[in-house]
Amino acid sequence: MEVAQPKDLQEDFVLAKRRYAELGRQKRIFNARNRIIGGDTTAWDAQVCDQNIKAATEKAREETFAAEMRQNDKIACISENRERRDRKNLCKAISDFQQSFQRPETRREFHLSDPLALKKDRPARQSDYGAWNTISGMQKFMGEDLNFHLRKKFQEEQNREWSLQQQKEWMIGRENQKCAEELYLKTRLQFDETAKHLQNLETATRKAVCATVKEFNKNQALESAERKIQERKQEQEDNLAEISNLLRGDLLSENPQQAASSFGPHRVVPDRWKGMSQEQLGEIRLVQKQQVQEKLRLQEEERQRDMDWNRRRIQKARAALLFERQQQRQQRGLRRALDCSNLSLAREQLLQKKHMKELCTNHATEDYFTQFNTGSR
Repeated sequence: MEVAQPKDLQEDFVLAKRRYAELGRQKRIFNARNRIIGGDTTAWDAQVCDQNIKAATEKAREETFAAEMRQNDKIACISENRERRDRKNLCKAISDFQQSFQRPETRREFHLSDPLALKKDRPARQSDYGAWNTISGMQKFMGEDLNFHLRKKFQEEQNREWSLQQQKEWMIGRENQKCAEELYLKTRLQFDETAKHLQNLETATRKAVCATVKEFNKNQALESAERKIQERKQEQEDNLAEISNLLRGDLLSENPQQAASSFGPHRVVPDRWKGMSQEQLGEIRLVQKQQVQEKLRLQEEERQRDMDWNRRRIQKARAALLFERQQQRQQRGLRRALDCSNLSLAREQLLQKKHMKELCTNHATEDYFTQFNTGSR
């Protein structure tokens, strides 16, 4: 199972936000009903808001990385100081061991180049460590040395000192391992807190973006509905004013008998002619009323079509919001499963370390008893 890193979550969030902005831009550009000529100030404001959100997210991510780098530097310094101290103690122990047990006088070939060999020359069996007490002389055999009791006591003291030293070294190693495990657990907890903070920041950012988009869509719908109502109202007022002016104007309100000509009833005065008869005017008015009704019907259909478009847009926005919430629930489920898996792995690792410590303790005890039995023989 792959572990979701904060960097991967941040990249997914940036890609989703960019994809959503691109879809919104395409809707504004390719929508022939809402596209206008000129600059889109609303889109510019949305871009500025997105840039501010992106800058805040980048700043938080950089601060998190800086804190993580400081923590890593601190751990590196502690490890380096510990390694330097261990190396110093090791060099000191080696030097003390050489000064105590590896002096030039204790070497097997020292008597071949000893400048005081003649001065140190003694009889064959005067002491156990004489220069002339060689193997070929057959003056000393196993268990027949003069200081057998002192040597045995010295060996017992030496075995006891070695055992105490081994116990001390084992206790020091155990304390160091315990400190390292505590530091590792603290580091893991700090990493978990950082991941939780980044996840909360991402959730808050997504909620802010969704709220901004929802508010923007709501304002756009309200403005569009208000603008259409005002246009329809203005058009009706203009139509009523035009009809009223035509009905009450001088051209239509004058007496049609003024156009009668003195040359005959079939002749009219051109500059006084008032138009057709009442029947013809009635037909024309009827046609005009039909046209007005047709126009009102078309306006009603246009309004219904706009309402249908708005309803579809709101449904699409709601479906996108539900899909995003479902993705968030799935991510939370994956995160809980990942935390459970990490917890089980940590428990298994602690049990394994405890078992290894018990095995090391048993082996150390067995080695101690083996060395003690060998020294006793």
